[in-house]
Amino acid sequence: QVQLVESGGGLVQPGDSLRLSCAVSGRIFRSGAMGWFRQAPGKEREFVAGISWSNGRPSYADSVKGRFTISRDTDKNTVALQMIDLKPEDTAIYYCATRRWLTGAGTSPVEYDYWGQGTQVTVSS
Repeated sequence: QVQLVESGGGLVQPGDSLRLSCAVSGRIFRSGAMGWFRQAPGKEREFVAGISWSNGRPSYADSVKGRFTISRDTDKNTVALQMIDLKPEDTAIYYCATRRWLTGAGTSPVEYDYWGQGTQVTVSS
């Protein structure tokens, strides 16, 4: 079994920064990857960023490139999402997820096997 627990969400103003963390316990899919997704009210869940456990290679949605940075700590089994220059359109529930293998692009929710409960990020003045 795999457990994912997100933390670090909150209410911030436009232009602020925030750091999300995801703690992974249970089985770790070292041949797979981690991802961050977000879902705003009335919208579909969308890919934000992903990272390979083995080599740490990241990938990002175009909407967050240059503002968000994903990283992983293989000793602590945690994945972080550093967010800067936050915008109101970044408001959403942010979820971390893990997938067993590096097949496919890793940008679709259906590619992921386990999910956390999510953490709310609200960007508002």
